[in-house]
Amino acid sequence: MTTYRTIRIALLFAIACAATALSAGPSLAFSSEAQQMCTGDAMRLCGHEVPNVPRITACMARNRAHVSPGCRAVMDREAVARRRAAASD
Repeated sequence: MTTYRTIRIALLFAIACAATALSAGPSLAFSSEAQQMCTGDAMRLCGHEVPNVPRITACMARNRAHVSPGCRAVMDREAVARRRAAASD
């Protein structure tokens, strides 16, 4: 596998992880912290879903109990921020 392809796959997983963390909102903006903390978990848990981002997102949601503590903390923090933003709208 080439380096370019590896980087591309890693970015897809990072986007999927971030989408999982932010799935309640229509825009899928995501933090670099979510990318950094969740990419490894996405590769480990949901690599079989590449390149289908919606399926990667669903896979991460299903496997939430198995993500690393750092990824879970980011997902929880961003979920709280989403709820606060929704409540203030």
